[in-house]
Amino acid sequence: MSTGLLIQYIVLGLIVAASVLVVFRKLAPQLTNRWLAAASIRLARRRDSRFAQVLSRRLQPKQATGNCADGCSTCGACGPKKPASVSPSASRGPGGSGQARIAVEPMPLHFRPRSR
Repeated sequence: MSTGLLIQYIVLGLIVAASVLVVFRKLAPQLTNRWLAAASIRLARRRDSRFAQVLSRRLQPKQATGNCADGCSTCGACGPKKPASVSPSASRGPGGSGQARIAVEPMPLHFRPRSR
């Protein structure tokens, strides 16, 4: 096998591996975040290598804030917010105590299990 063909196979293998990683990150983000966190912890334990420490910090997965204002747009739930059904300032308790009532969302449908 010639040297040029070997280099071609190595480059092609790296391209395929990178594309598989990108697809896997898109399809299973929680699993890959757990794997990255585990790899980061293992590398952080190695105190003898500066490279391992830098790679450990680089591999740490980004934490989701749970806020739609961060602009991640990965879950598709960043649509417009529903207006509150009861405003806290307008709904005072019966005695005018100043405590606001909590708006209750409707419960989802309940399904009966199959009968055997």
